[in-house]
Amino acid sequence: MSGNDRYVFDTNVLISALIFNGSVPGRAFARALAEGIVLISQSLVEELNDVLEREKFRRYVTVDERERFLESLIRESELVEIREEVRACRDPADDRILELAVNGRATCVVTGDPDLLVLNPFRGISILPPAQLVD
Repeated sequence: MSGNDRYVFDTNVLISALIFNGSVPGRAFARALAEGIVLISQSLVEELNDVLEREKFRRYVTVDERERFLESLIRESELVEIREEVRACRDPADDRILELAVNGRATCVVTGDPDLLVLNPFRGISILPPAQLVD
C-alpha cells in the first residue's frame, strides 16, 4: 500500500476502531489515515451515527466521544458524492460500501463482512479484512 491509496471502511470496522483503539481494526484505520485517504459518504456517516446511538453502544462510547469521532472522521476524510449506483451484493445494504468505493475511486475496501470479502477484487478494488491491512 502506498500514500496514494484510497480506503473505504465498512461501518463495523469503524465502530471497532472507535471502541477498541488498539485493536486490529483500530490499527488498520490509523494506518489508512496516516498513509492514505479515507473516503466517506453521507449515508455512511448517517449509518455510523445511527448505530453508535443504539443502547448497546452507550456503555462503550459517550455522546461526546461519538460526536468527536464523527467530527474528526469527517474532517480527516474525503467526502464522496454517490453518482453511480452499484447492485452487486447479496445484502443490498453492502452495496453502499461498494458505491462509495467505486464513486471515490478507492484502491481498497476494509471489511470483515464475508458478503463483501467474497467479491475481492471488485472492479479492480481490493477488498481486505483489517488484519491484512495491518500486516
